[in-house]
Amino acid sequence: MTTALWIAHVEVSDAEAYGKYAAGAGPAIAAHGGVFLARGGRYVQLEGRDRARNVVARFPSLEAAVACYNSPAYQAALAHAKGASVRDLMVVEEIGE
Repeated sequence: MTTALWIAHVEVSDAEAYGKYAAGAGPAIAAHGGVFLARGGRYVQLEGRDRARNVVARFPSLEAAVACYNSPAYQAALAHAKGASVRDLMVVEEIGE
């Protein structure tokens, strides 16, 4: 099965509320086999819209990543991010070897 990357570009407007999101999202992501590869570290914006927080997580499959997003645990965490951030989120399959 091909692994998939969950890629988020985020602009946080309410750090306290977003912290509640992050506290709940991490365990939900891990419960679906997600592993963080990048989480708000240094970056260089070369093209497109700059968002200061960038997150990449690897999941066992595209289906696992989407199931995570739709899970009750992740949706409960996501409620804290709504109104506290502007986000772009995508899941993309990795190239199989």
